[in-house]
Amino acid sequence: MGLPTFPKIYNTYFVAMIATVGGMLFGFDISSMSAIIGTNQYKDYFHNPSGINQGAIGSALAAGSVVGSIIAGPISDKLGRRNALVISCLPWLVGTAVQVAVQNQGMLIGGRILNGITVGITSSQVPVYLAEIAKKEKRGSLVIIQQLAIEWGVLIMYFIGYGCSFMEGTKSFRTAWGIQFVPCVFFMIGLPFLPESPRWLAKVDRMDEAIDILARIQAGGNRHDPLVIAELNEITTVLTAERAAGKGIKKWFAHGMWKRTLTGFSVQAWQQLAGANVMTYYVVYVFMMANLSGNVNLISSGIQYALFIIFTTIMFFYIDRLGRRTLLVWGALGMGICHFVIGGLLGGYYEYVPEGVNNDKNVLMRVIGSPAHGVIAFSYLMIIIYSLTLAPVCWVYAAEVWSLETRATGMGISATGNWLFNFALGLFVPPAFRNILYRIFLIFGGMCGLAAIHFYFFFPETCGKTLEEIEFMFSKEGPHAWQTKKGQSGLDAAIEEVRAAQEKGGDPLAFHAADIAGRDVEKGGVVHSHSA
Repeated sequence: MGLPTFPKIYNTYFVAMIATVGGMLFGFDISSMSAIIGTNQYKDYFHNPSGINQGAIGSALAAGSVVGSIIAGPISDKLGRRNALVISCLPWLVGTAVQVAVQNQGMLIGGRILNGITVGITSSQVPVYLAEIAKKEKRGSLVIIQQLAIEWGVLIMYFIGYGCSFMEGTKSFRTAWGIQFVPCVFFMIGLPFLPESPRWLAKVDRMDEAIDILARIQAGGNRHDPLVIAELNEITTVLTAERAAGKGIKKWFAHGMWKRTLTGFSVQAWQQLAGANVMTYYVVYVFMMANLSGNVNLISSGIQYALFIIFTTIMFFYIDRLGRRTLLVWGALGMGICHFVIGGLLGGYYEYVPEGVNNDKNVLMRVIGSPAHGVIAFSYLMIIIYSLTLAPVCWVYAAEVWSLETRATGMGISATGNWLFNFALGLFVPPAFRNILYRIFLIFGGMCGLAAIHFYFFFPETCGKTLEEIEFMFSKEGPHAWQTKKGQSGLDAAIEEVRAAQEKGGDPLAFHAADIAGRDVEKGGVVHSHSA
């Protein structure tokens, strides 16, 4: 599966822009439905699906993504991070073809499940790949490009779908869904030019390649740069310790690993349970409740995707300055307030419409006047808060908490948490709109409060620390989560030690390479940690 004949690009931001086209696939598939479900062409051809039927269509992507997340880790560990992304393109091509040729609801669900397999692999392994090639000071901004790619995919596909809604008959949605081939083709063209993750190469004992790529990414190819040597020492020391800790199921629980397993899964689960996907998937329905219809509704719904991009772009510049914990805690609280306000406005002022607003059986309530304006305003505000906080930070945090030996499969576990709850909510929301009405927003508001409590007491700060240092944060000797602060990395001191050794005439790289090959481990599992 290797791609040795292609020249490689080592600029991390350029690498990230190519790798995150995998995230754009996710965004395309989200809005390929959200822009279509309110059109007459869709409702007429698929017999106006509502309740559990529309929920099954909407959640099919997430169902496939659960499968993709589960298989992603073993594929990535066996074949490499980059090659896992290459393989992920195949089900997307087949799934998109099925959607273009769709004849009924069953085929639509099947095509979206296949697309979901791709999304499950890319959503879990692109953050792993980016986290493993990034400098600690830039890891957040690099991984956040994945979220930006998702949002650009959502926005582009939404307005493509909007434009296609003016076509007659089935051409409207077949054309929109067929355009999903385009980003996948660009993804397949770009992947051969990406280098493999140096941490994965170290994991599979391809040390010379790992050193070469680490040097090219971090120091312009200088294998003797103090940063390269210090980081390589840290990677190999921790990797040796992890291997001494045991294999199989034991490695998911030893040395505080159970904390990371729970944290990695729950941070993604909370991203879904916070309820923002009510907007990303079903904003057309929410704005129907606020008395918007037709093109006004579609354009107003599209504005939220533009807000998503604007405010996530802002976080690209600040995520590595503000830290992870602060954004998670305050983001959850802010979203919770928005949910309660929307639920209160709908609950206090709604008119019940038993035949469905605009004859859409998924929307049975409507508010007008000032309450409607309030619903729209706080829907936008919630998306702004989400795009500044949980949307990007949950993916960054999930990519940071795993050890090298568990990162690919561990990120698969995290993504599984995301997609399981994404699937459940995608299935739940349309019938909930019909049966519990405005109370759905009150439920999500309560979930946001619980998420904030969990983030505060159990999520240590990972910003500014190396992936290897984060391991200590979850160990028995590590500090309480609320006592942790961003930065304070020991790598900077290690770099100075290497620089001092070089000034004395030593060759730390040769020393470490020999040490790595020997995998020195004392009896009892205590690692020989060789400082430069």
